[in-house]
Amino acid sequence: MLSRLSGAILRAVLVVLLIALPSVLLPGTTSNTAQTVALVALIAAIFTIVEYQSNYPSLVEFRDAPPFNRLRFGALFVTVFCLSLILRGEVEPTTLTKLSQTTGTIIGEAIDFPYSPVRLIVLMLPANADAALVESVRVAAGLSYLVSILSLAIFFFYIRIRSWPAHAGSFNVWVNLPTFDPTAGGDVVSRLNRDAQLNLILGFLLPFIIPALVKLASDYIDPVNLANPHTLIWTTTAWAFLPASLLMRGIALGRVADMISRQRERAHAKSTDQAAQESLAVS
Repeated sequence: MLSRLSGAILRAVLVVLLIALPSVLLPGTTSNTAQTVALVALIAAIFTIVEYQSNYPSLVEFRDAPPFNRLRFGALFVTVFCLSLILRGEVEPTTLTKLSQTTGTIIGEAIDFPYSPVRLIVLMLPANADAALVESVRVAAGLSYLVSILSLAIFFFYIRIRSWPAHAGSFNVWVNLPTFDPTAGGDVVSRLNRDAQLNLILGFLLPFIIPALVKLASDYIDPVNLANPHTLIWTTTAWAFLPASLLMRGIALGRVADMISRQRERAHAKSTDQAAQESLAVS
């Protein structure tokens, strides 16, 4: 009990640190922004403690199947930290911020090719957007997208090389998938595969769909103000993290469906062999 509580508190502290990073690193953060960040961080911390302290979570999936959530949190943390350093360097340059800016610029230009998600998010900006803003968006989008791709690659490594989630021991499907109702009807494996395919499709398409929707909405309203550093950080982070998270979830659900299917096959083969042995013994 104490071990679970201490782990929940540690995770809550890390979540608070993640949310507060831009406000801490970026100069000129207003009091209203700081108060909003503090409120969001408090709510997130309470939610994290409740989810990880209880025996059965209500929303957090794959809680007992590391490193699924650790990879997602790590990708978020690295993205927010690096973008905060880059934008801080525009006001208070240091050696570390200059290194971050140079790395981000190289990555952004490398990924910014025709029809790429980074090019689409750059084209989302108004035609009269400042050149410095365009460059900031390109760097932020390129770095965020690269981190999301790396997190997917690491997760794929755990599945193929480390046999996730079987390498961690027993895997409780119903504890790690609290939002999945096995009694809703239909075969469990078919439903898991269907959900996996839906997540994979959405995860692949969202980086292309989101900029297009924002561009269409900009003809009527001003949906986002990427000139604000906080907005730029969280918008580009969410744009890259949400599709990557959906792709990871789709891969994970497909893996769970495959595990259940294999277990069924083994159980069926065992029962068939047992029935054959009993038949031979009777004869």
